[in-house]
Amino acid sequence: MIDIAELLTFIKVAETASFSQAATQLFVTQPAISKRISALESNLGVRLFDRIGRQVQLTEAGMRLLPKARKMADDLQDIQRSMSLQMHDVSGELKLSTSHHVGLHRLPKSLKCFQENFPSAHLEIEFSQSEEAYQDVLKGRAELGIITLSNKENPLIESLAIWSDPLTCVVSQDHPLTMTYQVSLEELAQHACVLPNKNTFTRQIAEQVFGKQGLKPQVRMNTNNLETLAMLVSIGWGWSLLPSTLVDEKLVVLNIADLNVERKLGVIYHKQRTLSRAALAFIELLKSERTER
Repeated sequence: MIDIAELLTFIKVAETASFSQAATQLFVTQPAISKRISALESNLGVRLFDRIGRQVQLTEAGMRLLPKARKMADDLQDIQRSMSLQMHDVSGELKLSTSHHVGLHRLPKSLKCFQENFPSAHLEIEFSQSEEAYQDVLKGRAELGIITLSNKENPLIESLAIWSDPLTCVVSQDHPLTMTYQVSLEELAQHACVLPNKNTFTRQIAEQVFGKQGLKPQVRMNTNNLETLAMLVSIGWGWSLLPSTLVDEKLVVLNIADLNVERKLGVIYHKQRTLSRAALAFIELLKSERTER
């Protein structure tokens, strides 16, 4: 019979590629780590790691075992979460993954309220891009994602829209299009622009609008940092689509009837994952913020 402690130790050694680091993270001695791995190898009848000098590498058998071991560990964690749902208090760790923009401009109120109402819960927040946060939830690295929602459905992901985030077409104060009262999409497509990278949900939304008229934006530069996009527009590098929260006196908003672009921001979670009480409480906080608007 496989011992759970041995299996978890195997995963940690595989992730750190080090017996000593695994020992530190699991709060046990290095000999204890070695003993667990030896017992697991003996039980399975295969060698799981090659120890070459100070380097630790997975064998072919180890590489085959790792995804199965991780699934068993996830199933065990789900059992623990399911049992914790019977408790009345909201405690434990909640891992969130969010984009920099959403985290800075939408989450502060909810984060403050959550910590005030549930002091026994510990929030661990990863700030990245919406697309990376989406993968964090899909791969089980985060319990909730607070992101720009994808316009493509995934049967494994539950999405709940919380905020509407219209995107405004902006140019610099000396851009030639500022002289035109109402700009057509065809005119806009003739001018250079700066937009997020192709793999982003925001870029996909924008290109769909142009594509419906057989047009394609002339992208001069890509960057996923919206504040950087605003700066590039202000110095005349081209037009862009930005949330209204980033529009200031350095930028001019264009009147474009055909460019009605709106992002939905909200929360996502894996449908096959049993949410912790902390995650459920955080979702309820976000829902209440939606109804207050």
